[in-house]
Amino acid sequence: MCISPWNFPLAIFVGQIAAALVAGNPVVAKPAEQTPLVAFETVRLMHEAGAHSATLQLVLGAGDIGAALVAHPACAGVAFTGSTAVARSINRTLANRDGAISPLIAETGGLNAMIVDASALQEQVTDDVITSAFRSAGQRCSALRLLCVQDDIADDLLAMIAGAAAQLKIGDPRDPSTHVGPVIDEQAKAALENHIDAMRAQGRIFFTKDAPEGLYVAPHIVTIDRAGDMTQEIFGPVLHVARWSPNAADLPDLDATLDSIAANGYGLTLGVHSRIQETIQKVRARMSAGNVYVNRSMIGAVVGSQPFGGSGLSGTGPKAGGPDYLRRFSIEQTISTNSAAAGGNAALLASGE
Repeated sequence: MCISPWNFPLAIFVGQIAAALVAGNPVVAKPAEQTPLVAFETVRLMHEAGAHSATLQLVLGAGDIGAALVAHPACAGVAFTGSTAVARSINRTLANRDGAISPLIAETGGLNAMIVDASALQEQVTDDVITSAFRSAGQRCSALRLLCVQDDIADDLLAMIAGAAAQLKIGDPRDPSTHVGPVIDEQAKAALENHIDAMRAQGRIFFTKDAPEGLYVAPHIVTIDRAGDMTQEIFGPVLHVARWSPNAADLPDLDATLDSIAANGYGLTLGVHSRIQETIQKVRARMSAGNVYVNRSMIGAVVGSQPFGGSGLSGTGPKAGGPDYLRRFSIEQTISTNSAAAGGNAALLASGE
């Protein structure tokens, strides 16, 4: 079973299927309910290219369809990209079945923090934050959700980020001048607006702007007291900002901030902006994120050179696009033959050497 998400309706859909097929598996592909047309056209092209219809089947529908397919006794394994909650449900279903133990290859969500210290180049940080938090309307698995800034530069840096965010154009993504497109559906928009309203009621909105009518959510910057205050993935253009300080009594230091991020259990992407190698090495060594980005944006992993995937609440591995990915779609078999057994090579047995 290959179950793919709506935010990469072609790339992830094809990647799962291609890996499973080339490793010798027949595939039932179930795309997200929001993106059936991309999946339909893709499977049609795959069939035209030579994939047999008995080897690759497309099944459309919502979550109940996927759940029924996962529970089917013929399901030998699942490749899944999506929410942590759905991955848990799939894992329980597979574990509760009688028969063979089936593998789950899962890539799920993340709280995706970026650590910025006072040595960082603020203009570069601003560009990378805007790209990481608001491109694709924040609807990437890898998108920046939590910005942790050293207090010494926080005021200036946040003013610069807000100024850049104010220039973003919200609208139809078919227009090349658009920076922020729509969110996927009404349900996603409602969930984001509920979170934003809760932050507004607490007086935590640092920046926002107007959005057009329709499925648009404007970029927001909200402040939180500590990194540990963020406990769930907010899948949209909402950036949460926490401060840290190496010496202020009322703020956590870098170690405490890293401990809080690690304690949330996610391990997908992490950003570090610093010109101090000791700091970079410290952050890398402390955190278990699957993809760490140093002095650059946190999105746009390239298959092959930047295998993608996390651990903990962010997935099971192996990384998509990495050297070990195909192995998980296959089974191992060891063959040992006693060549000296009866019926073996008689000439070899009679040899004097």
